[in-house]
Amino acid sequence: MNLNIKIHDQDFVLHPYGAVYWPEQEVMLVADVHLGKVSHFRKHGSAVPLQAASQNFIKLDELRKDFDPEHIVFLGDLFHSSLNLEWNMFEEWKGSIDNQVHLIAGNHDIISPLKYEAIDIKIYSDVKVAGFHLSHHPEEQKDHYNICGHIHPGFKMRGEGRQLLNLPCFFRSKNQLILPAFGEFTGNYYMKPEEGDHIFAITGKEVIQVN
Repeated sequence: MNLNIKIHDQDFVLHPYGAVYWPEQEVMLVADVHLGKVSHFRKHGSAVPLQAASQNFIKLDELRKDFDPEHIVFLGDLFHSSLNLEWNMFEEWKGSIDNQVHLIAGNHDIISPLKYEAIDIKIYSDVKVAGFHLSHHPEEQKDHYNICGHIHPGFKMRGEGRQLLNLPCFFRSKNQLILPAFGEFTGNYYMKPEEGDHIFAITGKEVIQVN
């Protein structure tokens, strides 16, 4: 189940896959997909099934059907490293959709911009729109609300039977929203909220506000 929040009079929809939809701008935001990581692990001997590489594309297509965005903006680290099999999968996926795709480059995005330009993807260092600053790294500013990725935020909470659950989350502070990592096998950095911060944890098929 999605969770709707409002930031500076704008509506944002938090999806359990870790994406955000911004209806006023018809934009879907996704951070830290790390495509190619499955192939990278397999190349170095990890027993990761090849089918795991397709999961990101399955989820992206489900999100496109749910939100029908005009724009898809990847907030950095779209690819984990250099070209591998998953670039071909991504190129095929891009050719199958009619959404406009944009990439805000992250520290892992080392693939040549010419490869992206060849499939009509625009690359930016950051984007400012309607009072919001979209970036890969967290960059708090006084005059813009920052929406970003990079951190892979997570949260630990007690479940039934007192077991400790390690959950990805959206992390909201006064002037910033950090998206969870979208990709498979990315891991979490556990956040310690301060007064005024909010945790929106992803618990399977729903997003819940923790504090």
